[in-house]
Amino acid sequence: MIKSVIKGVGHYVPERVVTNDDLAKLMTTNDEWITERTGIKERRHIAPKSRVTSSDLGVIAAKNALEDAGMTAKDIDFILFATLSPDYYFPGNGVLVQRQLGCDTIGAMDIRNQCSGFIYALSTANAFIKAGQYKNILVIGAEVHSFGLDFSDDGRGVSVIFGDGAGAVVVSAAEDDHRGIIATNLHAEGEYAEELAVLFPGTKYGWSDVMLEEDNGLTKKEIYPYMNGNYVFKHAVTRFPESIQEALKDAGKTPEDLDLFIPHQANLRISQFVQKQLGLPDEKVFNNIMKYGNTTAASIPIALSEAKQEGRLNKGDLLLLTAFGSGFSWGSVLMNF
Repeated sequence: MIKSVIKGVGHYVPERVVTNDDLAKLMTTNDEWITERTGIKERRHIAPKSRVTSSDLGVIAAKNALEDAGMTAKDIDFILFATLSPDYYFPGNGVLVQRQLGCDTIGAMDIRNQCSGFIYALSTANAFIKAGQYKNILVIGAEVHSFGLDFSDDGRGVSVIFGDGAGAVVVSAAEDDHRGIIATNLHAEGEYAEELAVLFPGTKYGWSDVMLEEDNGLTKKEIYPYMNGNYVFKHAVTRFPESIQEALKDAGKTPEDLDLFIPHQANLRISQFVQKQLGLPDEKVFNNIMKYGNTTAASIPIALSEAKQEGRLNKGDLLLLTAFGSGFSWGSVLMNF
C-alpha cells in the first residue's frame, strides 16, 4: 500500500530577535504580562523595510528540507504553500517558490487556512499521494506577520503574540509498513469567522483605491488583525482534544501510544491545557512558542524540524500534529514518522 512519508524537514527564522522588553518600549506592556498570558518570551521579526517576504523565508526552509531529504527541486512534482501573509494579493506564493527554486512546470497551490494551514496542506498532500497523482510534494508553511501588526496599545493583545518564520517538509510516496501518515481529520466552523480575522483588503471593504480616500470609514479593527482572545481560547481547548481523539480512534491508538505530540504554537497555556487533558508527560510534548511566538502556518513545521534536530523525534515514532485557528478551522495528522 502506498503511504505518505515525510522524507525531509527544514525551517528558517529571521535573525532579528524581538523580546518582550523590546515591545514594552512600543506599547504599555511588560515581560511578566506577556509571559503569564502566552508563555512567549521572544519572537523573530524581519528587519524593518527589508522587503523580505514569506516566500523568501519559505524558499530557505524548503531548501533545508530538500537537503535533509537528499533531494533537489527537480525531484518535486507539486508544491503546497500555506500562509496568511502572501507576498501579493495574487498570485499565490506557491508559484513564487517554484520560480525561486527553479522547478519544472509543476503545479503549485496556496492553502489559506491560517493557523491550521499546514495541517490542511499536509492532509492535501497525503490525499494526492494516496491517489497516485504525485510522488514528491513540497509542503511549506511561512509567515511574515510583523509588517502588518499594530504596535500600539490598541493592538497590544495581538501584536505581542505573532512572529515571522518558515518551515517545510518533503512528503513522498513510499511502500513502508513502519512509516507514513495513518490518520487525518479536518474541520471548520465558519459561524465564528470574524472572531479572529483581518477584514481588509477584500471585496467586502474594497480594494486599494479605498486607502487613497481621505475619509474611507475604515477602522483599525478592519485593517489590523482582530482577535477575540477569550473566545478563541474557549473554542481551541474544546476542538483540540476532539480532533486528537478522532485521529487516535481512527488509527486504533491511544494517547499513551504517542511518542511525540506537536500542537500548533498558538499559546503555551492552550498547549499545557491540552497536554493535561491527554495525560501526556512533558517529554512527549514539543513546544517552542517561548522562542518564536505564534508563527501561524509555520509553527508546526518549524517545531517539527527543531524536534528532529534535537533528537526528540526518530524514524517510526508515533507523531501527532494538531492545529486550531482562524475560520474557525482545525484538524490533526497522525503518522509514524
